[in-house]
Amino acid sequence: MEMKPQLPGGLTASQVLDTYFLEARARLIELAAMLDRIDRAAEAAAVRTDSRLKFIQDSLKILQRSEPGRARAIQELYSLK
Repeated sequence: MEMKPQLPGGLTASQVLDTYFLEARARLIELAAMLDRIDRAAEAAAVRTDSRLKFIQDSLKILQRSEPGRARAIQELYSLK
């Protein structure tokens, strides 16, 4: 029988995905909606250089990585601001 690596909490990768997928989906939709509201708002061009928007964009790039450590990298990004 093959042993699957588990998180300290005892969940397999599949169980983590099953447990948190809908929550993650909702958060991503919420973020996309917020970015859409910025794009549609008056003076949207004025915030294109806002450091907070840059942080969100940089965070999204980190989330696209396939290796572990994404949460830490985003926390470190915050600490540099």
